[in-house]
Amino acid sequence: MSLFRFFLSLSVFSLLSLAAEAQNSPTYLFHNCSNTTTFIRNSTYQTNLNGLLSALSNATAINGFYNTSSGENPNRIYGLFLCRGDVSTTTCQNCVTFATGDVIKKCPVEKEAVIWYDECLLRYSNKSIFSTLSETPTKYLRNTQNDTDQVRFNQVVGTTMNDTAKQAVSVAKKFATEHVNISAFQTLYSLVQCTPDLSNSDCNSCLRRAIAQLPTCCSGKIGGRVVTPSCSVRYELYPFYNESAVAAPPPPPRVSASPPGSVMNPKGKGKTSWVIIVAIVVPVVVSILLFVVGYCLLTRRGRKKYDIVQGDNAVTDVTTMESLQYDLKSIKAATNNFADGNRLGEGGFGVVYKGRFPNGQEIAVKRLSRSSGQGAEEFKNEAVLVAKLQHRNLVRLLGFCVEGEEKILIYEFVPNKSLDYFLFDHDKQGLLDWSRRYKIIGGVARGILYLHEDSRLKIIHRDLKTSNVLLDGDMNPKISDFGMARIFGVDQTQGSTTRVVGTYGYMPPEYAMHGQFSVKSDVYSFGVLVIEILSGKSNSNFSQTEGAGDLLSYAWKLWKDGRPLELLDTTIGDSYSRNEVIRCIQMGLLCVQEDPAERPTMATIVLLLNSYSVTLPLPNEPAFFLPSRTDEPEPAKMLESDESKSRPVQYSINEVSISEIDPR
Repeated sequence: MSLFRFFLSLSVFSLLSLAAEAQNSPTYLFHNCSNTTTFIRNSTYQTNLNGLLSALSNATAINGFYNTSSGENPNRIYGLFLCRGDVSTTTCQNCVTFATGDVIKKCPVEKEAVIWYDECLLRYSNKSIFSTLSETPTKYLRNTQNDTDQVRFNQVVGTTMNDTAKQAVSVAKKFATEHVNISAFQTLYSLVQCTPDLSNSDCNSCLRRAIAQLPTCCSGKIGGRVVTPSCSVRYELYPFYNESAVAAPPPPPRVSASPPGSVMNPKGKGKTSWVIIVAIVVPVVVSILLFVVGYCLLTRRGRKKYDIVQGDNAVTDVTTMESLQYDLKSIKAATNNFADGNRLGEGGFGVVYKGRFPNGQEIAVKRLSRSSGQGAEEFKNEAVLVAKLQHRNLVRLLGFCVEGEEKILIYEFVPNKSLDYFLFDHDKQGLLDWSRRYKIIGGVARGILYLHEDSRLKIIHRDLKTSNVLLDGDMNPKISDFGMARIFGVDQTQGSTTRVVGTYGYMPPEYAMHGQFSVKSDVYSFGVLVIEILSGKSNSNFSQTEGAGDLLSYAWKLWKDGRPLELLDTTIGDSYSRNEVIRCIQMGLLCVQEDPAERPTMATIVLLLNSYSVTLPLPNEPAFFLPSRTDEPEPAKMLESDESKSRPVQYSINEVSISEIDPR
């Protein structure tokens, strides 16, 4: 019996070891630690990092992806993980849990780190990395074996990878696989993936550039991959991802039967009997143990997953609301009791003050008008939703305060004021050269695209204008003021209201006249914004020029007369790209078409700004709807419902006819 116990113990030990190893050890590829910035051990940053890694480890991923942040500036830290699109939820969670412990060992004091495994990647930084294309560091991995017909093999790889990339860009998961037969004996398997928070155009750019590296790193090799923080591409001559075509494991080796004579040997009877018993019993016992251990692991994993889901929801309901809520006393201290010297500006929503927390973090405090009829709970819920929006071209909502009649929003402080501060001031226009203006147009487009398609919510801004585009220290645009934004469900695309709120010069005709709004309403406002950026003139304060009563009329007149470049702000001088300017003018005019269906989507706009190969249709005459100066919209309240009773804004229609002439 001692021999039986030995085999039994050995089997149990081996099974448990293999199970533990499979559960906890993903396939490590490589890592990168940015040693340019480090933190002090036991500092606030390390505390925030520990909190971030804990949150990532316990997160419930959507499409294998999750991002979050921890702490407040200047010690805020941003993190995310991405699991390979074909792995199971259990494998994904195991990989991320392992990575949160492994990355600290490999990057103990670095503020930025990224670590790759075959099953997942994990990344964090002291700078926002959400919805941001990052292609460095880049890692190349290749099979050392060559294909015999390298020229044809490279052609098949290139075509297949490009086709797979097209599939990935068009789906929310940003993941796709493909396999094609090279010959009767060879099948090429490909896989591409982006982080799902990237825009379609950024994902496409990342994948195309990664695929373009394959000939350099892996030409003629039967397997290769390129890995970056934002995307990865891979091909092999075997199914390296989970597909139904994966070959079944080989059958266990057959046990040869003993010769009949050996069984009948009287001298070896006892020994031979035990060998036969062990040969029969041990496989049966091992099979039973394998079933039991497997069942226990699955049950434990299922229970662990359920606990995490429940715990994560509880944390979201409690910490999200509590961590965002500030008390009025701390806000008064930060703004010196709302001192006039801290006043940054005033609008229809209320007054904005600059503030500073005790830790040195600068903030912008928006003290909303007390006449808002919105309830405290509704205000809190909408503030929490807006705070979840994370994009480099959106001003981040840090929190809120609700005490008595006070409703206050706390934003990140953006130092360079708003776009109109530079754009419409003759002394400051020169600071906006063409490259900066083009970058601002692209950044605003990506921010609106994020609101429309890429955020967890579907949001229509409804008040996009130059004063709501803030500029950071590097003159990067950040869209602000979601006071009139409407949050939609996944299947909603448009709505209507009896209260028209907005800004003169930026509202599309269907909204101004009938209260109908959709994502195409923001497209119209974006078109006006583009024409203003190009011309350096305000549509709402335009002086009549060449018979045109408003800026859009003037832009159209120059376009149809074949003089589009005359629209360009003269302070730019000659340092600009003629093709870029003309495409932007054409795009701006397409955005302000009267029929919303004729306006491009923000996804198309972003693609147009990133690709010169896309052909633009010719615009028609835009709609020229001018509000009566005495009936301008009443100021809207921040996060206010549209159900408040107020007379609609009255508009007059400019009925001046303009003959259509194709531009030269």
